[in-house]
Amino acid sequence: MEFFVTGGTYHIFNRFIHHYPYFDDKKTCDNFLNIMNYYLQAEPPVRYSLYKPQKKIFTLDYNHKIVTILNYSLMPTHFHITLNQELENGIRTYMQKISNSLSHYINTINDSKGPIFESTFKAVRVETNEQLIHLSRYIHLNPTSSGLVKRPEDYPYSSYRIYLGLEKSEFIDPSLILSSFKLPGAYERFVLDNLDYQKSLERLKYLTFE
Repeated sequence: MEFFVTGGTYHIFNRFIHHYPYFDDKKTCDNFLNIMNYYLQAEPPVRYSLYKPQKKIFTLDYNHKIVTILNYSLMPTHFHITLNQELENGIRTYMQKISNSLSHYINTINDSKGPIFESTFKAVRVETNEQLIHLSRYIHLNPTSSGLVKRPEDYPYSSYRIYLGLEKSEFIDPSLILSSFKLPGAYERFVLDNLDYQKSLERLKYLTFE
């Protein structure tokens, strides 16, 4: 039985080889976000590396997406993305394309060859709405629990600011998760209520495994 089902929601994550901090670089993060956006299309006209230098000659079609991105966080050494599969084989296709495109970009700018990820991406199916909203909080608190920023809204490479209405995005859809929070500010309170606890878990992880 196929693990990825159309309509299913999944937590996707992967780590760079040797824990290399490729996402410490603003240009690389911005480029990957553009890649993530571009390959939402069911039929992108060309590879992103060909599209990027001559955008004006191509017509893009986002009426048929292969996945929907619910949230994300780009950490220096890894990433988290929550995806909903919209078309058959959508997640596998999407992850292959964005991973290959990022690998091509990084190898090009570094004049290098070979894989940039430890392995193929990992995926966990989200079975319930409760799991979904707690996963969203975990992803958005990653930058604070890792000590990158004090407040999650200060981190530029996650979808948290979109959830708070501080930024707009054409390719992130927070509506499914935010529909569980009826009152203004309720999602923000839900996230911040767990900030100290998630930090303590991160500290415990390092004490245990290092």
